[in-house]
Amino acid sequence: MPDLRTFRPGGARIVAYGVGVIMLVLTVVIGLALPDEIYFTPAEDVTLWIIIVVVLVLLHGIGRSYVRADNEGVEVLNGYRRHRILWSDIEGFAMNTGAPWPTLVTHDDERVMLFAIQGSDGAYARDAVTYLRSRLAA
Repeated sequence: MPDLRTFRPGGARIVAYGVGVIMLVLTVVIGLALPDEIYFTPAEDVTLWIIIVVVLVLLHGIGRSYVRADNEGVEVLNGYRRHRILWSDIEGFAMNTGAPWPTLVTHDDERVMLFAIQGSDGAYARDAVTYLRSRLAA
């Protein structure tokens, strides 16, 4: 049976999706509350919606991030960029006091941020790094 564990951001995920919902609700409420004398041209409407979509895509990138450890290695999804690193290629995991997230370091000195493990999540982040270090040592 494969040993699989996935870590996702806690607070950052809630904030990202919460801000997205609030932004959409406020946009609709303000749009409906504007007096009839105020109107937007089609170009302004398109520009507004392009900006909203770009912000929502960036917020979703934060929310969908994860670190997945299995028997072969670690898969890291930071926003829209995916990394797959075998255990044999990993030198270690660094997370200094006050760091926003840990870093995976390979034998080639490549560094990959583990954005899904947020230092602001406290004990959850420490437990995740401890787990990853124990899997590396095994």
